Amino acid sequence: MIMRRFLALWVFAAMLGAFCAALSMAYPLNGYETTGIARLEAYRLAQEGKLKARVQPPGALLTVEKVDLRLTGQKDFVIPAPDADFTAAVDRLLVHDPNSYGVAVLDLSDKTRPRYCEIRGDYRANPGSVGKILIAMGLFQALADVYPDSIPDRLRILRTTMVTADEFIISDHHQVPLWQPGQPKITYRSLRMGDRANLYTYLDWMLSASSNAAASMVLREVMLLNHFGREYPVSADESAAFFRQTPYKEKAALLVRALQDPVTRNGLDLANLRQGSFFTRKGKQLVGGTTSYATPAELMRWLVKLEQGRVVDEFSSREIKRLLYMTQRRIRYASSPALNNAAVYFKSGSLYKCEPEPGFECKKYQGNAVNMLNSVAIVEDPAADPHLYYLVVVMSDVLRKNSAVVHQTLATWLHRLLERDHAQK
Repeated sequence: MIMRRFLALWVFAAMLGAFCAALSMAYPLNGYETTGIARLEAYRLAQEGKLKARVQPPGALLTVEKVDLRLTGQKDFVIPAPDADFTAAVDRLLVHDPNSYGVAVLDLSDKTRPRYCEIRGDYRANPGSVGKILIAMGLFQALADVYPDSIPDRLRILRTTMVTADEFIISDHHQVPLWQPGQPKITYRSLRMGDRANLYTYLDWMLSASSNAAASMVLREVMLLNHFGREYPVSADESAAFFRQTPYKEKAALLVRALQDPVTRNGLDLANLRQGSFFTRKGKQLVGGTTSYATPAELMRWLVKLEQGRVVDEFSSREIKRLLYMTQRRIRYASSPALNNAAVYFKSGSLYKCEPEPGFECKKYQGNAVNMLNSVAIVEDPAADPHLYYLVVVMSDVLRKNSAVVHQTLATWLHRLLERDHAQK
């Protein structure tokens, strides 16, 4: 009995790493005045040596006006059929069991000759924290629905709406950066009940620090915005009363309208791309949801639509891309040293689980039962004037290996492959 309890606790401890991500901040560092995201100013000051924080690689130093969409003039662009030679070359980089991967790569470095690679593009699995991009899409869709003709009003809602963490954050271990002007350093901790920041900051915490608590708070706001329309934002008391008094089935239907309808409205396939629920235990208790999944092929279609300005509209796509811009610690796929000079727009998500196995030690991101890691990335290298421009989706379940290292290594090899290919032209 004692041994069974020990093994159960061991497996549970491993599962606590589900969908977790290290701190990896997004949005250009000069965006503080526009967004009110305080940590941007902190990291900008750190670049000047005025505050202690990580110094950014060259690729992370683009200003807001330099982060833009690259396919807006090609709204009719369609992903080409897989190129056999390119696919074979990428396939050779997958040194583990090929059935452990689903990969899609769209090389747009040569505008006259786009190349596409797809390996198990229909591989369907839980996207983990990659699903948070769909919460962002849901928020920008709701803003566009409420204010279809007013970008200033959408910015006003993002900038001035204050969000206070409530029971929807229970429970989450991800740390977020906290800083206010005048403070000597940034502090990092998990969100607590009562933590207050604007909606832009909660978006940043959701996509950059990958906070599940922040994701659930943003999704709560998406539901409120869909329900109250131009009466949003509402007071904390009105919000609490709404979620307390609205029948369970009505809340579940509102979640579908807020989170899943934007997928089909934006021309994507709900059968292959769905975020079905909140990211916290309490959120799932308060609002009924369903399963979540994604495929490499459909995530690639989402990336292309983003670059075309077709995720809601050009304003929304541009802001989401800025929110995905890496401007602090790069992790997993994005941590490859080969990408130091590149602008990287990135989201990842993980899930690992261990089972008892003689001689096997359970470690973070090295599950022997499940070891999923999913990454989506847009790479522009060098950042200021890219010679290489490509979109990547990697979904993997390589057991017993450090999945973060697996993705980092693949990123290096793929980048070197593209460097060689385009150096010959």
